[in-house]
Amino acid sequence: MAESSNSSSGCLIGIALVPLLILGGCLAPIVLLGVVASGGNAASCGGPSGPGVTVDIDGLPSGSVAGYSGEQLRNAALVMNAGEALGLGVRDQTIGVMTAMGESSLRVIDYGDDAGPDSRGLFQQRDNGAWGSYEDRMDPTTSATNFFRAMMDIPNRDELEPTIVAHRTQRNADPNHYTRFWDAAVQVVRALAGVEVPDVQPGTGQSSCTGVPTETGTVNPEGWALPARGPITSMPGARNAPTVGASTSHKGVDIGSPCDSPIWAVQDGTVIDAGPASGFGHWVRIDHGEGLTSVYGHMYANGLLVKVGDRVEGGDQIARIGSDGASTGCHLHLEIRRGAQVLNPVHFLSQVGVELG
Repeated sequence: MAESSNSSSGCLIGIALVPLLILGGCLAPIVLLGVVASGGNAASCGGPSGPGVTVDIDGLPSGSVAGYSGEQLRNAALVMNAGEALGLGVRDQTIGVMTAMGESSLRVIDYGDDAGPDSRGLFQQRDNGAWGSYEDRMDPTTSATNFFRAMMDIPNRDELEPTIVAHRTQRNADPNHYTRFWDAAVQVVRALAGVEVPDVQPGTGQSSCTGVPTETGTVNPEGWALPARGPITSMPGARNAPTVGASTSHKGVDIGSPCDSPIWAVQDGTVIDAGPASGFGHWVRIDHGEGLTSVYGHMYANGLLVKVGDRVEGGDQIARIGSDGASTGCHLHLEIRRGAQVLNPVHFLSQVGVELG
């Protein structure tokens, strides 16, 4: 349960991105899958600005999306529409959906918990005067509007991780509480609105939708680069499975790095996989030619910065460190393969002048 802050309406409006149509050299909003992109404040994909989206309440999916259905999807749509009505963009709208998932599983709850027994509604807002009346807190649109108005007071929120934005608005005891709900929120927004959700890189103000690396790694004269900074936390070979779903025969090396730290391509190549993968959460695979491939695992969906078919160079940032899949904490799982042969990444990279750890 989140401990509510006393934030009130602000005047800073941060907006995110939807695909844009280029007309005569200018950027114009377009209509996507029954969703109308709001006019005004259009910007290129290179920054956090851009229009929000309105969801057709009568055209919601009939099945389940990321484990949410029926009333839950309707509430997600109402949250999104409340954000759009305030001029907010897709990223902010998704943060609202993520927060409601983390507080109430997208249900209007008429009870709180031990930490906040007076908390109510989608956002579990307290009866402290900041969130309105009981009726306000129990109304999806009004409670979402009050949440977004408080969120709009967060300075530079486009440069913060989504969970930190939600935490600073809701004041949850755990700042990272909402992280686990981000991927599901992205899936729901995509299903309801037909748009991709940009995720601004912390500290840069630059959206991952550009595909432009936010930090370039150091490349040696032969074109080989360190894949991530951090100590080696698990070597290849036999081991006790550290968590459910993890293998007892470790085929790669684990590099411990803080969440959202950069992951770099070890050498020039072409991206042949970038998306969900069993056990890895999400992965990236790069074909370097002559049968050599590199594999990078455990990123979150919003931590992937490349797509299949992209050509990358050694040292290009391709992703951000995560802890998705069979993982016990943020790290990079790296594999090097030549054809069907699994190589030891530590030994292989050492031979080309890159020392891990």
